[in-house]
Amino acid sequence: MTPSQHEVTKLLVAWGKGDQNARDELMPLVYEELHRLAHSYMIRERPAHTLQTSGLVNEAFLRLVDQTDVHWQNRAHFFGIAAQMMRRVLVDYARSRRYAKRGGSAPQVSLDEGLIISQERSEEVVALDEALKSLSDFDLRKSQIVELRFFGGLSIEETAEVLKVSPGTVKRDWMLAKAWLRREITDGK
Repeated sequence: MTPSQHEVTKLLVAWGKGDQNARDELMPLVYEELHRLAHSYMIRERPAHTLQTSGLVNEAFLRLVDQTDVHWQNRAHFFGIAAQMMRRVLVDYARSRRYAKRGGSAPQVSLDEGLIISQERSEEVVALDEALKSLSDFDLRKSQIVELRFFGGLSIEETAEVLKVSPGTVKRDWMLAKAWLRREITDGK
């Protein structure tokens, strides 16, 4: 049985107020969707890549649990933040691989051996992250829309709800942001 949005929102609000039992009840209710979200990240890897989405889900959830002073608005807000956490995990991992490639001698400590990103893809992840940071400096809302739509898998309506703008604004900003990122990444090569 799929939990209702209301049930998830109720637990999120209780967790935001410090109820650790609500957090513990929430995880089984959102795990499947977090797993789907992580899988959408990992599927973009090379074809021979062994998809290990559980490690990404677990690391993202640990980072979510470590968040302090978060006032969860609703389910869409939670999954938007979860998408950001997953992106950060992958970018951190890609950067560590790039550092090692460039001669870094620091010992590599993996959070989960299942989070393996190919060398080719790690460069793309870092390039996308850098382009998103540039977009954020230029237009924060467009950057947030990309994170929520592309990384978070949220619909136009859910993204509009999280950002408190109209669905039409999200559609326009989404199209412009994709074009901007495409240009930024292509020009950066």
